[in-house]
Amino acid sequence: MEIKVVEEGVQKGIREPLDHQLVHASKRHPWMLYFCTFVAVCGSYEFGTCAGYSSPTQDAIRKDFNLSLAEYSLFGSILTFGAMVGAITSGPIADFLGRKGAMRVSSAFCVGGWLAIYFSEGPVPLDIGRLATGYGMGVFSYVVPVFIAEIAPKELRGTLTTLNQFMITAGVSVAFTIGNVLSWRALALIGLIPTSVLLLGLFIIPESPRWLAKRGRKKDFEAALQILRGKDADISEEAEEVQDYITTLEQLPKSRLLELFHRRYLRSVTIGIGLMVCQQFGGINAICFYASSIFELARFSPAIGTISYACLQLVVTGIGAVLIDKTGRKPLLLLSGTGVVAGCTILAVAFYLKVYEVGVAAVPALAVTGILVYIGSFGIGMGAIPWVVMSEIFPVNIKGQAGSLATLTNWFGAWLCSYTFNFLMSWSSYGTFILYAAINALAILFIIFAVPETKGKSLEQLQAAINS
Repeated sequence: MEIKVVEEGVQKGIREPLDHQLVHASKRHPWMLYFCTFVAVCGSYEFGTCAGYSSPTQDAIRKDFNLSLAEYSLFGSILTFGAMVGAITSGPIADFLGRKGAMRVSSAFCVGGWLAIYFSEGPVPLDIGRLATGYGMGVFSYVVPVFIAEIAPKELRGTLTTLNQFMITAGVSVAFTIGNVLSWRALALIGLIPTSVLLLGLFIIPESPRWLAKRGRKKDFEAALQILRGKDADISEEAEEVQDYITTLEQLPKSRLLELFHRRYLRSVTIGIGLMVCQQFGGINAICFYASSIFELARFSPAIGTISYACLQLVVTGIGAVLIDKTGRKPLLLLSGTGVVAGCTILAVAFYLKVYEVGVAAVPALAVTGILVYIGSFGIGMGAIPWVVMSEIFPVNIKGQAGSLATLTNWFGAWLCSYTFNFLMSWSSYGTFILYAAINALAILFIIFAVPETKGKSLEQLQAAINS
């Protein structure tokens, strides 16, 4: 059955009361909406804490357990394998147990993982703990942006969902900073704090109204929506829109994995997976994981470089969160992609000069400029917006499978990019960044021709337009 898309002129007439309501609601959004977002992004902060743990603890853990570099590399990289498993299972768990249930499962794995790391007396429990935190991280990477997108009104959806990336960045930066002061066991205990806040908060906040509607729990759906919009808000128009869309989707055959690539869903799946490829294959994890090494190769202070890197990333991600619902997703993605290409190009020039010993004095300045341009540009768009768009475009009946596939693509790209970086640098240092620049240039073309603007539309309007 075709999903009906309302004519634009008629749509304005039908939706006008809802739009009018939301304009007024934007001035008095109830505290529960923001509290729900705060609770959810504690999972994002936990994600960042997990990702940032291995860098400042490397020397201490290797010394305490007499680990070789290869053994510690296993400890660091096994996080990504856990995240890939988490990505595969995140969608089905979120569909079966609900968005809150998935966050509880993820938190349990993180708590178990941190405790295993804290009490470990050898490399095996250390690796098991790291694998468990990676699994939790993989589930969080999917369920947090999906939950926020499903509870937020359309005029705040971009800003609130972008907080996911901001909190990941904050978690990484804080772990990196305090990890230089605390012992590695104390830092593992610090990792329990965001999950503890999240688990407590989940007893207070409502479940995603759209998930409740999909499960046929109409009274719970309306109660959750009323709590999120405020006790005096008129939710009838929004509730009717969600229920009508869910009813239409329920009349469609139950989707299987291969059916995601059928004509009806092909566009949304292509956009979701394509943006994850654009985000990861352009070199972000290589530059993130090996920033210190790049600074050293370019003869620039790694300490000054990494501190500048962390501060800039926090600032520009915050700016992106402010701008996303004003400028739209697509303009920020294009601005971000252009800056990332420029950053890669500057890095390629720096290493070309170093290899051929031409203008060597300019190499450190060019290298740090290239990395900061890259990170600043990535943080304002490509870091957060692929997750925002992924949480918006998949209909609720395929969101679990399609979201898992997109998240798995992201984590596979993260692993592949970080794994191949040293091999590429051995082949050609400047050639590596030329390759990344070319991939990011292709990403710009993909954004121009394939990615729609999702700003200012309800999830139901957006998904019906893309998947009809």
